[in-house]
Amino acid sequence: MHGAIDLGARQAATRKQQERRAQAQAGGGTAPAGAAGGQYVVDVTDETFNIEVVERSQSVPVLVDFWADWCGPCKQLGPILENLAAEAAGKWVLAKVDVDANPQLAAYMQQMGVQGIPFVAAVVAGQLLPFLNGAAPEPQVRQAIDQLFEALRKEGILPDGPEGEPGEPSAQPQIDPGLAEAEEALQRGDLNAAKAAFERLLAQNPRDPQAKQGLGLVDLSLRVQALGDPQHALQEGQAKPGDVRAQIGAADVEMMSGRVDEAFARLIAAVRAGAGDDRDAARKHLLSLFDLLPPDDPRVGKARRSLQSALF
Repeated sequence: MHGAIDLGARQAATRKQQERRAQAQAGGGTAPAGAAGGQYVVDVTDETFNIEVVERSQSVPVLVDFWADWCGPCKQLGPILENLAAEAAGKWVLAKVDVDANPQLAAYMQQMGVQGIPFVAAVVAGQLLPFLNGAAPEPQVRQAIDQLFEALRKEGILPDGPEGEPGEPSAQPQIDPGLAEAEEALQRGDLNAAKAAFERLLAQNPRDPQAKQGLGLVDLSLRVQALGDPQHALQEGQAKPGDVRAQIGAADVEMMSGRVDEAFARLIAAVRAGAGDDRDAARKHLLSLFDLLPPDDPRVGKARRSLQSALF
């Protein structure tokens, strides 16, 4: 996947983050960092991801640890990654993302077909790549990181640096100008422009998987923004089980926050309990959510079977 897809309006937040970092540098400080990894570990949010991860990845690889407070394995993997980041001393940087507090970043996991956390992605020269899914002992994690950088060097994404260390990323691969236009719109937070760019790509090639998935994620983000308070939408879904619009809104929020199975189950239940237009609306919306994930994603296959059972 070329580039880190930004589905939030981050422009203002990015300027504030730049100002804050400039002030910290002027005062001899550093960006916020984890205790174990010092300046090589940083907590990032929907608003700071562009500065702390995407821009930083142009000069040094960044590993992004997706975690949540309720996740036991995350608490095992997190300290291991922080210690290894400190040991690497700048060869790579660790960025930590609380998926519960940052739904836009959690949506990246959906795009990569990730089934759960802990999950670690690698960002190199603006490219977001799946890396680790699940906890593992430190020797195994250390070996995986070494293998990752070696594979990136062989692919020409991460050329050899001094003494075999990660070096400067190679030139950006060529991408479709239309896709580049869509990604640029996403980077500046202009969802409507990104939507129009993806629609033009699909008009030229209705089978373009990147454009189809990109448009689906933009539409999802726009729908969730239109809901206002995501927590209220979830409460409405719980309070009104027979209201298909409430179920669709709650499913969108769950999908955006990475709770894919819950979103699918909610709409399948709406199909099973509904009738007429309501049932068809829930079915069509569920099919649109399937398109946000790779067709071979096991969650999609499972949900398709459940949908067939609910329909017949």
